[in-house]
Order: sequence, then structure tokens, then C-alpha cells
Amino acid sequence: MADLAIIGGTGLTTLEGLAITGREVVNTPYGEASGPVIHGELDGREVLFLPRHGPGHTIPPHRINYRANLWALNAVGAEKVIAVNAVGGISEPMWPGRLAIPDQIIDYTRGRVNTFFDQGNGEVVHIDFTDPYCAELREVMIRAGEAARLDMAGEGTYAATQGPRLESRAEVSALERDGCHLVGMTGMPEAALARELELCYASCCVVANRAAGKGESVITMEEIRHYLHAGMEDVRRLLGQVVGFL
Repeated sequence: MADLAIIGGTGLTTLEGLAITGREVVNTPYGEASGPVIHGELDGREVLFLPRHGPGHTIPPHRINYRANLWALNAVGAEKVIAVNAVGGISEPMWPGRLAIPDQIIDYTRGRVNTFFDQGNGEVVHIDFTDPYCAELREVMIRAGEAARLDMAGEGTYAATQGPRLESRAEVSALERDGCHLVGMTGMPEAALARELELCYASCCVVANRAAGKGESVITMEEIRHYLHAGMEDVRRLLGQVVGFL
């Protein structure tokens, strides 16, 4: 049984090199997941794969059923989860096309269902979220990046914003004052829900553009697609090394 799951984000609705062995529709108490959980082999290792925006990239960040996605992966045996997130770069080292493995996150989203413990029929649960990402899995990913000779940032604070619009120049300046290095729309509540399920969860961020006000021109989808394409090739190289270390 596969215990490693990969959640694909923008630019990763399919995983190159994944030999698909099956697709499983998982019924959850929280509604439909973004799609069937894909079973397959990546470089000889069994893995699970789920595109969070749906197979055709049709679900915007604020409409993703994060609870159903995490519950479905856990139900089919996932114990470790690597989430791939497309982000904007705020701080200088976070240039387009670069990968980053964040170690902290700040949640600026609103109105998203962000816990499994809200039914009112059980004990009140407060998870420890001091370090939101699994240190063990982060270390494996950093070592894998070094082995693949990738130019990759091994830390950073991810700002999770509501979307689907991009941020204003003033908003990005405020995020920078808060200590954020990256900004994206899918980091929360995914990370917290994974912690509630006691999953070992870490993120691989692909910098798709300089955040608002940090580049020399306006942000275009053409630019984002260009850097995502290059970044996802590095993600595939990284995952190839990761599965060999686990």
C-alpha cells in the first residue's frame, strides 16, 4: 500500500513519469474530493496523486474541498503528503522559477472550513501548529534537492491569501512587513487539516512570478505559465530523488 501522497497544484494536474495503476473515487463525510485518488508508481515506488484544482484545473483556491481531499488521502493509506504549490515571490531570493521548501505559514484566508473538529459532538481539540510542516519530510526534500543539484530555498514563510485574485502592491508590502517570503492561495487550511489527521505534511513551492510591486512590470498569465513550466520540471526531478530517500 502506498503511504506517500502528492497533491498537485497549478501546473501539476498530471505527474510526468507516473505509471498509473488505478483511480479510486473515495466517498468522504465532507463531500466530494477534487477528483479520484490516482494510484501509481513513480520511479519504482508506489505513490498516490491528487490534483487539488481537479483534473481539468477547474476548482479555484477558495472553492477547494480541502477537508475531503485530506480525508480521502488518509483513508486510502497516506501517511506522508508532499503538497506542490504555485506561489509569488516576495523576498529577493524567491525569484521566478525557483523552488522553495517553506518552514512557516501565516493564514490570511477567510471563510474557509478549516478544521475537522467543528461538529459539536466530540471533545474540543487544539493541535500544536508551532511548526506547521513535518520536519522529517522537509529534511528529506532538502536533501533530495541537493542530490538533484537544484537551486532551491530550504526555508521561508508562506502567506496564504484568499484569492482567486492576485494581491495588490500594498497587500504584498504588508505581507513583507509581517515576515512573509512567499505568497499563495492554497497553503491553508490544507496544512492545518493534515496536522489534525496526524499526517506528515510538507510543501514544495514553485515561484511563478514576482509578487505585486516586486517586479518591473505587471503580472501576466503568460509569465506565470512560463515559469511554472520550468519549475515543474524541477519538481519532477525533486520527487524522483525524494521517492528514493523514503
